[in-house]
Amino acid sequence: MEEIKFISADQVGRVLTYALLNKAVERGLALFSQNKNCGQEDGRISKLDQPVRTVVSVPSKKASLVSMPVYIEADQLLVTKLVTFFPKNESVPKHNAIIAVFNANTGVPRAFLDGETITIRRTAAASVVATQFLDGETITIRRTAAASVVATQHLANGQPTVLAILGSGVQAASHYEAFCETFGTLQQVRVWNHKPEGAKEFASKDERRHNCVACESVEDAVRDADVIVTVTSSSSPIVMTQWVKPGAHINAVGACRLEWAEIDPNLMRSAIVYVDSREGALQESGDLFLSKAEVYAEIGDVVNGTKTAHRDKTTVFKSLGMAVEDAVAAKIVLDGLGL
Repeated sequence: MEEIKFISADQVGRVLTYALLNKAVERGLALFSQNKNCGQEDGRISKLDQPVRTVVSVPSKKASLVSMPVYIEADQLLVTKLVTFFPKNESVPKHNAIIAVFNANTGVPRAFLDGETITIRRTAAASVVATQFLDGETITIRRTAAASVVATQHLANGQPTVLAILGSGVQAASHYEAFCETFGTLQQVRVWNHKPEGAKEFASKDERRHNCVACESVEDAVRDADVIVTVTSSSSPIVMTQWVKPGAHINAVGACRLEWAEIDPNLMRSAIVYVDSREGALQESGDLFLSKAEVYAEIGDVVNGTKTAHRDKTTVFKSLGMAVEDAVAAKIVLDGLGL
């Protein structure tokens, strides 16, 4: 049996570029929406199998272990991600993730990959792609950013010039990197954090962030912004309807629990809402559950051309992340390393 490969965060970071990741995440989202119903009505065998994630609670720590498996026949990918969230951690990361890749023909383990960068970057990439359609942990970090890129590409109203990022952690950094790399039209990036020093540090941390402005309030950050990215741990709404200009696009990445929300319920109900997975979002998103907002479509439906990208209206892409995004990101890494 082949020796199992262990891929470090540094190795992932070297080969997982947004140029490759954005296209892969876009294709993965399209495959998911296209194939999810196979076998349920017309007798076809599904070529992509991705159940809703399984969550195991650790009550004493208010923590959780999440399992996210997927099989993609077209790419012969059999992959699962295991991610933990321990919010009370201080000296070690609150989120930790690994991605396991198996031989799709034999079930034999092929590789274990550090999951943080992939998750963060793939999410940002999905947001970017959605924005382009609608706006006229290593693997985990980057695939998160990639998902936001994809959504933005498909939903934004034109080429954005002002981007607002709410949050200043690793997800904020990956979204900044992904959006600036994808949208050459960006003139200003406004950053807000619930701790003002966090936003100031983010804006001044790197000389390449010359277009970054730290904002003292959410209102200052989002007013007149073309695209808004929310990557906070807020449990109550921070983005109010009256602050968001008509036709803006919002990538809502935080609030991943049913009792949490980042977006004003009135804004959720008045906007056109897109999701990565309808089933997953309805079971896991507090922004949807608390507002009772209607989901118009999955972003994969827009990529496939079966649903409209309402670029002239205010749009929200609720991103919870999917295993298919992790799987296509893992494939990029393994291919790039020649494994």
